[in-house]
Amino acid sequence: MSPSTPNTAPSPNKPPLKDRLKQLMVEYGSLALWVYFGIFAIVLVGFAIAIRFGMNVESAAGTAGVWGAAWLSTKLTQPLRILATLALTPLVMQVLRRIKRQPPPRDARP
Repeated sequence: MSPSTPNTAPSPNKPPLKDRLKQLMVEYGSLALWVYFGIFAIVLVGFAIAIRFGMNVESAAGTAGVWGAAWLSTKLTQPLRILATLALTPLVMQVLRRIKRQPPPRDARP
């Protein structure tokens, strides 16, 4: 009986998130920023509304506290928002191209 050898074949690793984000900026430019900040605004306002419904705020300090808590909650979701940006930006570009009826660039990858 021969000893079993572990499978040591290298697995294809994804590039780090930072590199994927840089590539997204190179490929899609300002659209990636618009998508990211759009997601940021939706999440921030969503958290502010949710927190506001959970609290009875009547003063300016209370309102500032709601927005502060919403910002902190939004900050905690940053990794998820970055992943959503990576996933949604190519889809948004496809939709915009269909709306404008522009053919994709010749050097685009299939």
